[in-house]
Amino acid sequence: MRMNNKELSKRLQEGTWQEIMPSLWEAMQAKVDQMIIQIGDKSPHVAPPDTGKYDDMRHDWWTAGFWPGILWIMYDLTGKPHYREKAWSWDERFEQKSVQDNNFHHDVGFQYLPTAVVKYKLTGDQAGRRRGLAAANFLAGRYNMAGKFLRAWNQDKTGWSIVDSSMNLSLLFWAAEEIKDPRFDMIARAHADTVVEHFIRPDGSVNHIVSFDPYTGEVIESLGGQGAGPDSSWSRGAAWALHGMANTYRYTQDKKYLHAAQRVAHYFLAMLPEDSVPHWDFRAAESLVDEPRDTSAGSCAASGLLELADALPPVQGRPYREAAERIMLGLTRHYGVWDKPDYEAILTCGTGNKPADSNIDVSLIYGDYYYVETLAKLLGWKNRIF
Repeated sequence: MRMNNKELSKRLQEGTWQEIMPSLWEAMQAKVDQMIIQIGDKSPHVAPPDTGKYDDMRHDWWTAGFWPGILWIMYDLTGKPHYREKAWSWDERFEQKSVQDNNFHHDVGFQYLPTAVVKYKLTGDQAGRRRGLAAANFLAGRYNMAGKFLRAWNQDKTGWSIVDSSMNLSLLFWAAEEIKDPRFDMIARAHADTVVEHFIRPDGSVNHIVSFDPYTGEVIESLGGQGAGPDSSWSRGAAWALHGMANTYRYTQDKKYLHAAQRVAHYFLAMLPEDSVPHWDFRAAESLVDEPRDTSAGSCAASGLLELADALPPVQGRPYREAAERIMLGLTRHYGVWDKPDYEAILTCGTGNKPADSNIDVSLIYGDYYYVETLAKLLGWKNRIF
């Protein structure tokens, strides 16, 4: 018998991670089923806490792949056809947008990996394969040979690259394997080398933006971006680097990427507060007590920690797995929305861009996605493409 919301919320506040997992998985299926009804055809990004209602963004917005990505994970874990039906058309929508005026950029991996590529992987759909390969071609076309980086964004930022792009490299690695064309692999490795050299600092913190001369490739400066400043430590940036370099190691088996991911992981874990859910920037102030959390950084890092755990022998990987479980426990107990059936999101207290005073203490669809992805991995899910 399915528990009511209050019983479920109480159950999730008690016991170890292993003890609450069965109840959480039951809750997650009920939650996503309700989200299907509530979200409908929206392309969600942000849900403010006062309404709990997700917005509806355009289909070339960087977060557009995360909601269908949740649906594909749920389909793969349960085999229930309604998840597949609701996820099916999203990559087609992206393709239609791609032949119109649009703003696609370095984040096509976030859009096409959890839609077209996973769709092809799970169902054999050839249209999904074609769309995924087209997106990989587009991403490869953003490679700057002088600086050995993937260009960020569009408009006048021709020499900018960002740490977030670490997460999009899986699209290039997948394409290289799929059509046996090493060009994609070469570009992905070259950009990953640039991340290791210019984005990941010796202590394991990261730069968000690095500006290069687009003609010579020389580094001009590091920019604070969505962190508190050029020398600060934006927690989601660290999560992107941790997860992205762990993924890069999975595809390449080159240990420099494994060691880079470990360096970021050790710094990230050392900076976590008591509940294991990070503040938005680890160096935003002398005291972080009043600084907002970023649950999206926590859920993304947890998923990356599981990649590290799987990359290592069991004894070496266990601390990373246990750390991921601690983060998930903190997210579930303190920031999960289980007792408000009208609330459309899974996690609260995400921080989008605090320096721009944008999307602070809100629900973020990518935080929800990585929470579901991490739970899926802990349940044994193997068909991941990020």
